[in-house]
Amino acid sequence: MAQQDDLFKKISSHCKEYGFIFQSSEIYDGLSATYDYGPNGVLLKNNIKKYWWTAMVQMHENIVGVDAAIFMHPTTWKASGHVDAFNDPMIDNKDSKKRYRADHLIEGYIEKIEKKINKEVTKAKKRFGDSFDEEQFKTTNPRVLANQEKINAINERFAKAMTDSDMDDMKAQIEELGIVCPVSGTKNWTDVRQFNLMFSTQLGAVSGESGKIYLRPETAQGIFVNFLNVQKTTRQKLPFGIAQIGKAFRNEIVARQFIFRMREFEQMEMQFFIKPGTQMEWYNYWKETRLKWHLALGHQQDELRYHDHEALAHYADAALDIEFKFPFGFKELEGIHSRTDFDLASHEKYSGKNLKYFDPETQESYVPYVLETSIGCDRMFLAVLSHAYTEEEVPNAKGGMDKRVVLKIHPAIAPIKVAVLPIVKNKPEMVEKARAIFNDLRFDFDCQYDEKDGIGRRYRRQDAIGTPYCITIDFDTLEDDTVTIRDRDTLAQERISISEISKVVAEKTSMRQLF
Repeated sequence: MAQQDDLFKKISSHCKEYGFIFQSSEIYDGLSATYDYGPNGVLLKNNIKKYWWTAMVQMHENIVGVDAAIFMHPTTWKASGHVDAFNDPMIDNKDSKKRYRADHLIEGYIEKIEKKINKEVTKAKKRFGDSFDEEQFKTTNPRVLANQEKINAINERFAKAMTDSDMDDMKAQIEELGIVCPVSGTKNWTDVRQFNLMFSTQLGAVSGESGKIYLRPETAQGIFVNFLNVQKTTRQKLPFGIAQIGKAFRNEIVARQFIFRMREFEQMEMQFFIKPGTQMEWYNYWKETRLKWHLALGHQQDELRYHDHEALAHYADAALDIEFKFPFGFKELEGIHSRTDFDLASHEKYSGKNLKYFDPETQESYVPYVLETSIGCDRMFLAVLSHAYTEEEVPNAKGGMDKRVVLKIHPAIAPIKVAVLPIVKNKPEMVEKARAIFNDLRFDFDCQYDEKDGIGRRYRRQDAIGTPYCITIDFDTLEDDTVTIRDRDTLAQERISISEISKVVAEKTSMRQLF
């Protein structure tokens, strides 16, 4: 655990040092759980969004995009259930004065039991070697079975308490499990209370309830209220989807773990409208499709897993998370939710408008069901960095080994695609040639020109921001118009002509590789 905590601190520090993420309002000592994306960070974030949009909208004939307003009519949030049900269970420790989400405390306790199971599995693997059957071991080992039974019992009770909003039983469960405050180490807890997560503000010059509106806590409702507008103007037939990327705001009780949980964040959501009765077919389709999207970036199978929801939201009949193995453990990265007809039916009820879809094949009108995929762009950013951050030793020019920190980001989403580096800066004709190459490449790629320090140090700087290819202009370039292209991951260097650079870099960094 200490090693993982150290890795997380290194990633956070690396983000600031190399212009990926800064603390918001840092000169005023910062603002809790708010961050600004720096020069390299905004490029990477934009590339992640581009990859998502390409996969979701550009590659699907039946998915289109919108960009809905952050401010919406306040009745929207009554219809969606957010006014009455968008709450988190909050609990305070009386000794440390620290505030926690009660569900996170229980989930943390479950994680400790899961670690015991994993420890038993690891020991058995060492004992039995290649002949070890993990699945058989988990279903037959008495200690594993006892711990799994304990997890199931906690989950079942916890899910019921969440579904029933039974705050008393949630506190009782925390006390019975002997969960202590991580800071004070005591069990001196307050009662569990519900805490609404929406930020409110005033519309117009006069304050009061009549002018009260909310910053949207999710982007989905902007899609639902525009369902018929989009369907009619694009002439879409079911099944079809509407995608959106945008900011959302949640007044989190405990915002933590860097950009993993923030109060202002960006979502990438797609609502897929389907015929009632087909939701399980599409649920399975999208959960598999979305996992493939993550794996295409080079993430490993053991870095990702499905986690079925024990407690379903009020609108869902099935839900799961795609979890990523962050340095602080497996956590939610993307949600796949079967939302039934709750959203459109509720907006139809509250607005008094007909939101039914007329099916030309069956000649009937009905409220469509919805299958949702929702991913946090900021969490995806953190997942990409967590996977990419690598410390390793590489050979140097003197025959020894050097340490380097490299971000092995997939070339298609790397912030800088190519760097142009003249081997020396005091030879005018070499600098002129390098500048000409740089000025030509910048029309097609995000690229950098760097002539400061030795070539080795410049390579390390590019490695640290994840630049997949470096173009070195040397004395031979002046003779034969060839350059050296260096691969970030393999360190292989190849001689190519100046006329080939754009084509080679385009092929190596194209998003076509991801599809």
